[in-house]
Amino acid sequence: MNWYLKVIKEHYADFKGRARRQEYWMFVLINTAISWSLAILDYFVGSGIFSAISVLYSLAVFIPGLAVSVRRLHDIGKSGWFLLLIFLPIIGWIWLIVLFATDSEHGLNAWGDNPKGMGNNNVIDTIGTE
Repeated sequence: MNWYLKVIKEHYADFKGRARRQEYWMFVLINTAISWSLAILDYFVGSGIFSAISVLYSLAVFIPGLAVSVRRLHDIGKSGWFLLLIFLPIIGWIWLIVLFATDSEHGLNAWGDNPKGMGNNNVIDTIGTE
C-alpha cells in the first residue's frame, strides 16, 4: 500500500526519473483491486453510484498510472514513447509486460540513478583522477 500511496502523493504527475519494478507492480495490483472492488459493488448494489465512483477513480489515477509506467520504462533504459506499444493488439501488450517485468539498469542511465541504489557507486570511476 505504501508504494501505491507514494505514486499518488509524491509522484502524481512525475514523468521524470525512474521507478523500480516493485513500485510499478504494487501500483498496478492495488489499482486493479480497487477497480474490481468497485465493479463488483456496482454489480451487486446496482444503483449506479459505484459506477460513477469507478469513473471518477479511473480519471483520478489515469495520470499517475501513465507517470509510473513512463518512469518504469526509464528504469530499464527505454523512452516513455515505448508506452505506445499498447496500441499494438496482443503483441504490444505482451511486449510491454515483458518490459515492465525487466530488471533495472544498474547504475546511472539517462533518467537518473538506479532507484534500488545498486550500481550507483562510482568509486571505480574516480580512482586515479585525484
